[in-house]
Amino acid sequence: MAELSRDDEELVLTLTTAEKAESLHGDIRVPFSSVQEVEVVEDIIHAVHGLKLPGSRWPGRFAIGTFVHDDTKTFAVVHHDTARGVRVRLADGAFSELLVGCANPEAIAASIAKGS
Repeated sequence: MAELSRDDEELVLTLTTAEKAESLHGDIRVPFSSVQEVEVVEDIIHAVHGLKLPGSRWPGRFAIGTFVHDDTKTFAVVHHDTARGVRVRLADGAFSELLVGCANPEAIAASIAKGS
């Protein structure tokens, strides 16, 4: 399962080998200075919108990869067994936001907020 963590002055989204294959993308690193907002999302799978470019999706089950909707470019890693997750809104980067399903989104959000 993907993990959000801090590495010096960067926020790092580390993907498993399977997630890298499904998303056609490697790990994502963004400067902490680009983190604008971190929020807990109760129904993370339904927070993923748009056309997948590239990625894998089974509506209501999983969404992994890049999704474009209007002027938002999202990178999502959401599995069926993680109903809740974290939304990280970003500025000045390849993605507008990261959506990551996780078992304890409050702890992840708190750890990111402390680092920014």
